[in-house]
Parts: sequence; C-alpha cells; structure tokens
Amino acid sequence: MNNRISEIQNWLHSTETDAAFITSPENVFYCSGFLSDPHERLLALAVFPNAEPFLVCPKMEVEEAKKAGWQGEIIGYTDIEDPWDEIQRSLKRRSVTVKRAAIEKEHMNVERYEKIQNVFSAPELVSAEEKLRHLRMVKTADELDIIREACRLADLAVETGVNEISEGKTEMEILAAIEYELKKSGINKMSFSTLVLTGANAAAPHGTPGSNKIKRGDLVLFDLGVVYKGYCSDITRTVAYGDISDKQRDIYETVLKAQEAAVAASKPGVSCSEIDLTARNIISESGYGEYFPHRLGHGLGISVHEYPSLTETNPLILQPGMVYTIEPGIYVPNVAGVRIEDDVLVTENGYELLTRYPKALQVIK
Repeated sequence: MNNRISEIQNWLHSTETDAAFITSPENVFYCSGFLSDPHERLLALAVFPNAEPFLVCPKMEVEEAKKAGWQGEIIGYTDIEDPWDEIQRSLKRRSVTVKRAAIEKEHMNVERYEKIQNVFSAPELVSAEEKLRHLRMVKTADELDIIREACRLADLAVETGVNEISEGKTEMEILAAIEYELKKSGINKMSFSTLVLTGANAAAPHGTPGSNKIKRGDLVLFDLGVVYKGYCSDITRTVAYGDISDKQRDIYETVLKAQEAAVAASKPGVSCSEIDLTARNIISESGYGEYFPHRLGHGLGISVHEYPSLTETNPLILQPGMVYTIEPGIYVPNVAGVRIEDDVLVTENGYELLTRYPKALQVIK
C-alpha cells in the first residue's frame, strides 16, 4: 500500500497540489488497505506531498484499520465528536498549509465540501478522480489472483442457478438458492443485486426479479457477481428452458458471435472503441442494432463498474493488467432478452478469460 501512497504523493508534487482528501470507501481501501462501510459517517484518507498521511474513521473501527495494515496516524471519533476538529489539529501538527486540494468531486457532498473549505481555509479544489482511476485501472498480480477467485465463485453461482431451473419455479426461488450456495462458500456480499429474469422479464436489460414462474419456451437470464476480499466479479449467462423458437435461437447466436468476437479482439494496443464496435457491428449487421441499447462493457475491480467504459467513442488504448467486462445484449420485447458477459484480463500478448462457465446455447429439459 505504501507504493500507492507514494504514487499519489508524487502526483501531488508534480501538480503543485498541497493535499489529497480521499473519501470514497473504494479509494480509501485501494490506498490504505482498510475496507469499511461507514454509512453516513466520515471515512477519509489525507495525503500530502511532504508530510505523513492520516486516516479518519469511526472510533469503533480503529482496531480494524490497524489489522488491515494501516501503520500511520488514525483519527478515530465517536458519534458525539466532530472529526473535522481533529483533522484541523492534525494539519497544524504537520505545519501543512493547503491552498490547493484534490478531492473526489463525484463522491463529495455539499456539507463536506463546506467543511473542507473551512478546515483548509478555502483552498482551490481540483479533481482526484482521474489519477485514482488510472492507478486502479491496471491491476497488480495480487489483485488479479483475488479477481480470479471472485470469477470462479461467479461461475459457481451461475452453475447453481442453472441446476435449479424447473417449471413453475420463481425467479426469487432460484435467486435465493444461488445466494445460499455462495454464503456456504464464504461470500457475504454480492457485487450488485443478483438478477434472475425469465420470459418477458429477461427482455428488460435491468429487470427486477420477482414471482415470475419459469415455463417452457422461456429464456432465463442470470446476471450476478460476488465480492471477494474487496474485489468484484460480474457474469451474465442466458439459457433456454424446455424448447426455443427459431427467432430466439437467432438472437442468442448473434449475441454469442458478437461477444466471442469482442473477446478475441482484446489485446494491448487496441482501443476501447474498437472492442465495442467489433460486437456492435455484428449485432447491427444482423438487424438487431436498435435492440442493443448499452455500452459493451466496463472496467472491473474494487467497484463492479469502474474505469474504463467500453463504448464506441472511447479512444483509450488497452494495456496489460486491465480487467473489464464484455457483455453485448439483444432485448426484443415479448420475444427474447439475451445477454452474455465475461470478465476479461488484457495480457502481454492477448487476453485471459476470467469467467469460464460455458456459453454455447443450453436448452434445459
């Protein structure tokens, strides 16, 4: 973690910025190793170019921060104390004057913005997001080992869901079986709310699971991920139950062709836009372009949706160590909803597929 702090300190030096005040739980975890969900309470990491950093957290979590490996100063506060008073005292002890500060503008609320203006004596505020995004974009070997395990557990989750399919079973019944199996494997948090969607519900890209019952001729869509040691996975598979119409089959095979082509195109030196268009052009040329309404994919790591975004307008060039999803979909109301998603790692010479549950069309009898 010291290397990450050093990276930020070097950036502060080079940009003549006096402090970085990091407040999102994801970025505090990335920089400090301390993973916390403080709810409405303040969690923060203050980094300076020439002074020791400090961590701010609720007093009841101080020991957890130490166990996570944070060896610097910790400002712990109770629910009846104002942490900003102690932050101000810590700045004075360091003889730090902050005229220019980097904050996470997307995460900052107005109340904390006003506190920073007061504590730092109305500094110029700049964005820390771009630097943090680029730091997190390329994963280390240790991070990749964790993500691989998260992906293995996502594969297990889909396998569990597929095995639970039977006529008359509801989406929520299958969802419950999936999450129960994961809890037995030690997972206590999903990357996002698990989706099990059947029939017409599967044609909504972000539908809501409910009491819909599986019936013959349905397509059943699973979209899920787990959080393992602070890192996320994200997988989508679509299977058929009982039988499948020619139109549904054509939609499925089109999505599969597009998805596999985009995965195969993943390698260093290729742009995000090229990867998106590889899949999008196949879907458009097959006559389904208007039914593919979202980006091809997104970065993956501590957050399930992180930098970069795989869109047809993003010129960012892929680098080894980047992890992202590839998830084209076609959603035709009252006909079919199909999405196929994998987590992909860019390697020195190509790619590594991190999610491995089979993608060939399955018709569950």
